[in-house]
Amino acid sequence: MGEPVARFKKQAGDQAASLVLSGMVIGLGTGSTSIFAIRRVAARLRTGDLKDILAIATSRATEATARALGIPMLEDDMPREIDLTIDGADEVDSALDLIKGGGGALLREKIVAQASRRNVIVVDAGKLSPRLGTHWPLPVEVIEFGWRSQARFLEGLGAVATPRTIGGGLYRTDQGNIILDSRFGPIADVAELAVELDGRAGVVAHGLFLATASDVIVAGEDGMRHLRRERE
Repeated sequence: MGEPVARFKKQAGDQAASLVLSGMVIGLGTGSTSIFAIRRVAARLRTGDLKDILAIATSRATEATARALGIPMLEDDMPREIDLTIDGADEVDSALDLIKGGGGALLREKIVAQASRRNVIVVDAGKLSPRLGTHWPLPVEVIEFGWRSQARFLEGLGAVATPRTIGGGLYRTDQGNIILDSRFGPIADVAELAVELDGRAGVVAHGLFLATASDVIVAGEDGMRHLRRERE
């Protein structure tokens, strides 16, 4: 990560962390931008600026980081509603729809996002896109059984589907599933593609996060922008 990009990520993360209020239940995202927000939340707790918060993590790695920083954690069964989630994204379009899952936590991220009253996405300006799929492949999480049939299904939809690997073997999510990074190029109709993927047996989750972001905080050379989804 270059120094300017890291600075932008920190600016966006710090700005999102300022939205957290005492007494909230918050969702903590996964990735290089979310970590700055997590550190800022922890710093506010240490100084007493924040009190009585609980957090739920979108990945085991995030949970370990949050616990190490002294952030109190909510039980995994989510007995309380989440007030505010701060998370990153791989790609953001003009409608504030997202591609997520580059860090491999897309299933838990989507569960937390859908359980949250407000979802604040933090990105550097390089994540903005004229159309989803322009810059990033779409992660699709599938169960191991029959995963090659899912790859053929995705290829039938126009993607080049590549299983994610690590250390010479298949990458495994926190749930033990496989990710197929599916390069569609610019996606003409993200809503239609989401319906196709949602209806496929064996597909556990996909990285299209449509109409979930309430806010997107963008940091870049031109300063900070706070974009908000228009209420329908």
